Order: sequence, then C-alpha cells, then structure tokens
Amino acid sequence: MKVTNDWQNVLEKEYKKDYYKDLYKFVLEEYQTQTIYPPADDIFNALHLTPLKDVKVLILGQDPYHNEHQAHGLSFSVLPDQKEIPPSLQNIYKELNSDLGCYIPNNGFLEKWAKQGVLMLNTVLTVRAHQANSHRGHGWEKFTDAIIKAVNEKEEPVVFLLWGRPAQMKEKMVTNPKHLVLKAPHPSPLSAYRGFFGCKHFSQTNDFLEKNGIKPIDWQIENIN
Repeated sequence: MKVTNDWQNVLEKEYKKDYYKDLYKFVLEEYQTQTIYPPADDIFNALHLTPLKDVKVLILGQDPYHNEHQAHGLSFSVLPDQKEIPPSLQNIYKELNSDLGCYIPNNGFLEKWAKQGVLMLNTVLTVRAHQANSHRGHGWEKFTDAIIKAVNEKEEPVVFLLWGRPAQMKEKMVTNPKHLVLKAPHPSPLSAYRGFFGCKHFSQTNDFLEKNGIKPIDWQIENIN
C-alpha cells in the first residue's frame, strides 16, 4: 500500500503512525479472508492519477461501491465495462447535462476527470462486498483527513465539492481563503431533488478556475463504443 508520486511526502508521516499500522493490519487481513473492493492494487488510484501538485478540484465521496467489478479507487466512478451506471452518478450526469449541456454518456468511467486534476477521494478507501460502510471507523478517515489537509495547504486555489452531510462535515478543514467550497445535497436518488439538481457546481467550478488563471475542467465523459 504505497503511493509513489508527490503524495509520498505527505503520506510518509502517516505510514509511521500507530493508527496506520493498525489500519494496514486490518485491511491486509480483510483482503486475505473476505471479498473486498476495490482490488488492492486500485486502493490509491485517486492519488496515483491526480498528483497533489495537479489538484484543482476535490470531490469527496464516502466509501467505495460494494458490488462486484464497480469500484476502482475513484469516488463515484465505475470501471468502463460496467453497463449499469450507479444512480448517484446518473444524477451527476443529469446535472452536468442541465448545467453545461454535456451529453449523458454510456459509461461511468471518470478517469478523464482525475487526469485533469479532479481528486476523486472517498473518506474510506475499502469496503466488504455488499456491506456499505463496513470499513468505517478503522482509520481510513484519519488517513484521508491528512490528504484533505494537504490539499487545503496548497498555494493554488482549489474547488472543494462537498455533496451530502458526511462530506460537508469536512468543510471546517478548509481554512485557506484562496479555496472555494461548494455544498449541495448528495446526488443519490434519496436527496438529489433537495438541491443537488440545479446546484450548477460544474459551471461554478470552471468559472472560479478561469478567474484564477487555471485551465477549466472538460467535464464531458465520452461514450465508449
């Protein structure tokens, strides 16, 4: 469980802490005895694909998808061969369509965003098959807090997209006045109609980036043939 790019400097301190040693033991045992998502090699994909120096936007999710062959280490994203787009992501696409006119693609693979500087972080990075939140409270939250803290300390302005109450509880960590925090209800079917639809977070994000001389995000996910 190692990250090799510029996140390494941030996370090295965490690896030495007692909580992380306990977390490492717990996660290792879970992978050896249970079905765990995402595959172990994908746990840190968000960090591998979006180096700290490149982070422009942080989208905070909760824990990975817990059905087979969905999670691959990016919040809200599923593997390209998944025919079923998860309901929350369908609603994200609907909002993108009404906000920016993006067409709704035939897949839920969001790697394109990650490669443009969208850090797609879950607060908990692993989960047991078919058991949502099963790895909550074992130390991942401290680890991902260290990641959020490092993003907050960046000199360059960053947009934090906090959807739903668990994500919004992290708002107090964003103390750097250069950054923009945008909050809305979670895009899940249970809450999207309470204000996620119509939040216009994607256009607001790009406006803010452009005002600060930063290249905006191309949010259009293309169809896969």
